[in-house]
Amino acid sequence: MTWQVVQASLPLMLLLGFATYFQTVTGFGLGMIVLGGASGFGLAPVASVAILVSLVTLVNSALALPGTLHLIDWRAVRAATLGIVPSVVIGVLLFDYLNGTASNVLHLLLGAVVLYGGIGSAIRPAPQSERSGDAGFFFSGIFGGLLSGMFGISGPPLIFYFYRQPLTLVQIRCALILLFAVTASIRTGYSAIAGQIPAAMGWQAAIAVPVVTLATLFARRHPPPLSATMTRRLAFLTLILLGAHLMVGAVIEMM
Repeated sequence: MTWQVVQASLPLMLLLGFATYFQTVTGFGLGMIVLGGASGFGLAPVASVAILVSLVTLVNSALALPGTLHLIDWRAVRAATLGIVPSVVIGVLLFDYLNGTASNVLHLLLGAVVLYGGIGSAIRPAPQSERSGDAGFFFSGIFGGLLSGMFGISGPPLIFYFYRQPLTLVQIRCALILLFAVTASIRTGYSAIAGQIPAAMGWQAAIAVPVVTLATLFARRHPPPLSATMTRRLAFLTLILLGAHLMVGAVIEMM
């Protein structure tokens, strides 16, 4: 590995470090921030970045979850996982089937739904008074898996649903990190079987692993001093920005 490779990867690694810190603190954001930044600033091909994000998500989860598994709402995670597992593959196959125009229309609709949900939740950041049933978590997993398979972004349905529950922020954060690890495992396995992981990805992964490790450990030891309400507002603001980004990107592609 040459010094030129390290220099070329530096902007992407800085973005990856920030996104890892954000996800370790909130439970989400790694994939959305890195994919959005990489596509917006042209740092690297989105397809290769999506594979890299899946790989480093597993590293982040392995470092962020030890010592917290007893805090996870396993019933909710189990229901969401049952929806995620089949829908990720269905999403990948559906994306391959659709042509570019139909894909952009779906991107636009996805952005509108995410934007609407983020605005509505940011106005009322307080959680529900009662925990939802298993069916709701199951359907959030289905929609999250479909989005992961189609666009590499599984977060919005899961973030919205879990952050609306009367759970502690630690419970929400750990559940989301675990679910994203499940999604990343499925996507990585599918990419490996389909031969979509190029040999050059090994160099980027070799650089990314220490970056993700340091960012995760730093976030565990030095989380920002945010209240529960502020953290929820931050989560929903992120959804608003993501929704707007998706809509603008879809409109540009359609034009």
